[in-house]
Amino acid sequence: MTDSTYPIGTPGKKWNHSDKAQWLAGQVIKRSYQDEVLTLINELKGTLTVEQYGELNYNEGCYPLYALQTPNFDDAKPTVLITGGVHGYETSGVHGALRFAKTSALNQSQHFNIVIAPCISPWGYETINRWNPSAIDPNRSFYDNSPAHESAAVMAYVKSLNLDLLAHIDLHETTNTDNSEFRPALAAREGTTNTNWNIPDGFYLVADSKKPEPEFQKVIIEGVAKVTHIAPSDENNALIGVPQEQFGVINYAARELGLCMGFTDAPFVTTTEVYPDSPSANSEQCILAQVAVINSALNYLNK
Repeated sequence: MTDSTYPIGTPGKKWNHSDKAQWLAGQVIKRSYQDEVLTLINELKGTLTVEQYGELNYNEGCYPLYALQTPNFDDAKPTVLITGGVHGYETSGVHGALRFAKTSALNQSQHFNIVIAPCISPWGYETINRWNPSAIDPNRSFYDNSPAHESAAVMAYVKSLNLDLLAHIDLHETTNTDNSEFRPALAAREGTTNTNWNIPDGFYLVADSKKPEPEFQKVIIEGVAKVTHIAPSDENNALIGVPQEQFGVINYAARELGLCMGFTDAPFVTTTEVYPDSPSANSEQCILAQVAVINSALNYLNK
């Protein structure tokens, strides 16, 4: 399905500064990072190590950035990175990371050192947005000299830890607004014609084409299937226009695309895609699906 209309910009031309300013002026705060995220992080103090790794200073507000670590890091244990809220509007990514931190992190820390960055894009969380205030997608910006402050901050933090990562799990959603808002906005920003994708009804994973680890992905899919349904492929055996590699799994070139899951050298990586708009799922299931991903992945790595 193609829809080339978007109320900002000139068709066929990339957005200029004025267009981006017009887009930004239309964004409004819809929920509170302080009340819905920082409150939960503060509740974990005393159980996990809470560390501020940066701060985003926008005209729209100042946002402290926090990471969580399991206590008593042990060099003999492998280290796992969990990231959420790269796209701030993808709610279960943020709250799945925090729910795992609350319910499972200490138990899993018997076998792993765990680092959690639960909400990388807090302005996006508050405005329910894919982009940051500069109309930049943080999940296409994980590379050196990143133009996205959100991406640059968490990359610098992880680098400062000087740890060899065994795994990186990045928590996301695919939503109906991908077609109704974000893909049309992207096409308008880039001066191209928008072609919407088929939104899969259910959960799926995006693996890294350079290190797909199919058995790792398969075990995660099996774990999530106990919580919520897995997305079937379309008539072309594809999910979001990408050929399915196995049930519920597609591959992307993570580093080349500047994806969050591609910025480390961890051998085991995956990006989750929960579908919160499904009539067969609710918000709690979406959060539990994200938790199931992490626990299934860690149980596999600990076998």
